[in-house]
Amino acid sequence: MTDRPAFIADPSEAEAFLAANPDVVQFECFLTDPSGVQRGKILRREEMMGAYRHGRPLPCSILSLDIRGADVEETGLVWDEGDSDRMCRPVKGTLTRSPWRSTPTAQFILTSFEKDGSGSDADPRHALARVTDACRAAGLHPVAAVELEFYLLDGKAAAEGRAVPPTAPNGFRQSELQAYLVQDLSDFSGFLDDVYKAAEIAGLPARTLISEYSPGQLEIVLEHRDDPLRACDDAVLWKRLVKGVAERHGYAATFMAKPYAGFAGSGTHLHVSFADAAGTNLFAGEEPAGNALLRQAIAGLEATMAESMALFAPNANSYRRFRANSYAPVGPAWAIDNRSVPIRVTAGPPKTRHLEHRVCGADANPYVVMAAVLAGMLEGVEKGLAPSEPITGNGYDQIPPSLPRHWPEALRRARQSDFLKRRLGERFTDVFLTIKEAECDRFFAEITDRDYAWYLRLA
Repeated sequence: MTDRPAFIADPSEAEAFLAANPDVVQFECFLTDPSGVQRGKILRREEMMGAYRHGRPLPCSILSLDIRGADVEETGLVWDEGDSDRMCRPVKGTLTRSPWRSTPTAQFILTSFEKDGSGSDADPRHALARVTDACRAAGLHPVAAVELEFYLLDGKAAAEGRAVPPTAPNGFRQSELQAYLVQDLSDFSGFLDDVYKAAEIAGLPARTLISEYSPGQLEIVLEHRDDPLRACDDAVLWKRLVKGVAERHGYAATFMAKPYAGFAGSGTHLHVSFADAAGTNLFAGEEPAGNALLRQAIAGLEATMAESMALFAPNANSYRRFRANSYAPVGPAWAIDNRSVPIRVTAGPPKTRHLEHRVCGADANPYVVMAAVLAGMLEGVEKGLAPSEPITGNGYDQIPPSLPRHWPEALRRARQSDFLKRRLGERFTDVFLTIKEAECDRFFAEITDRDYAWYLRLA
C-alpha cells in the first residue's frame, strides 16, 4: 500500500505492546464479517511484527459467509475469485490483552484490502469509513457511542441451546422482571467487577451499569468517541470481552435480539451528533425541539428507516423484538426524552444535545448500522428534509405500524433502495443483502419442532 489510511496501525504500536507485555504468547486477529461475526486466526508471538509491517492474508470468501459460516456463492466472493487471499491489516488502537483467557493472549482487529490497495468493498468497516468520510467532507464530523444490551444466561443451559436466567453465587435465580433492580448488580458483582477490570485493561471506556428490564438483562454504556469507526471497534471488542468474562464465571452472555418470548429484547442504541472541525457540537442549542441541523438529521433517519430495516434487524430472530410497548419501534417518529419512539433527542445540557437511535437489535453489526444511521442523517441534511412533529406521550398509541415486520419484507425493501447503494456502496449493499437473502431462504427451509407441534397431526 502506498498510502496508509489513518486507521491502519503503525508497526511501532506492536513493538511497544510486545515490549510492555513479554508474557503474551498468542494473538487473536480477526475482522468482522457482514453478519457481524468475528473471523480470523491466532498468531504466535514471533509472527506479530510481520502482521503489523505487511498485513496477514485471509481468503476473500471470509466476507461471503452467512451467520452459520456457510459460503454464499452468489456473492461472487468464493469460486468466482478462486477464493483468493486479501491482505488484512491491523486497525490502530485495537491491540489489547484478553484478560479472560487462561493462556496469556492479546487481540487486534483487522480490515481487508484489495490487491490494488483499496479497501475491500464487502468489508463492513470500509462501508462505515466511506460514509464517515462523506460526512466529514460536508463539514459534519460524527461523534458517536454504541450502547449494547445483553442477557446473562445459565452456562449449562446455553450449551444445550436453552435460554435460562443464571443462578447467582448466593443461590438466587431471578425469574421476574424487576426492572433496574440494584440487587441484581450486587448478586452478580463478581462477574461485573471482572468485566470492569477487563475493560480497563483493554482500554474500553465502559461507564454506567444498569440492570435492564428483564431477568439477567444488563447494559453498560460505552463513552462517546469522536470517530464512529473507533466507537464500533469498541462495541466489537466489548462483545468479545463480555462473552469471555461470562464463560470464566460459568455463564453465557448473548446479544441475541430476543432470547425470551415473554421478556424484552436487547437493543443496540446509537448515540450520535455532528460536530464541526474544532469539535463544537452542531446540534447544541436552546431550542426545545432542536435546531435546524438536528431536525434535518432526524428527518433523514425517518425517511430512510424502513428501507434500512434489513440492516438494523439482520436475522430472523431480530423481528421478534418489534412489538407495541416493547421498547422497540413500529414506525418512524421522534421525540424529546421519550423512549416510546425510535429516535430520541436526549435530555441534558444544551451543549450535549444529541440523538439516540433506538431501532437496532443487539444482534446487528455495529459497523453496518452506524453506517446506515450516519448516511440517513447526511441524507436529511443534504436534502434539507423536514421531520414529522415530535411525539408527546405514548408513541405506541400514535405511530401507525409501517416498518417491515418480517425478514423477507425487510430484505425486499432494502433491495429496492437507491439510498443504501448510494451511501454505503453498491457492491457492499449487494453482498450484504445477497448473504442475508440466502440465509433467509436457508432458515425457512428448516423443519422446526414448532412445525411438528402445530401441523403434524392437524394439517
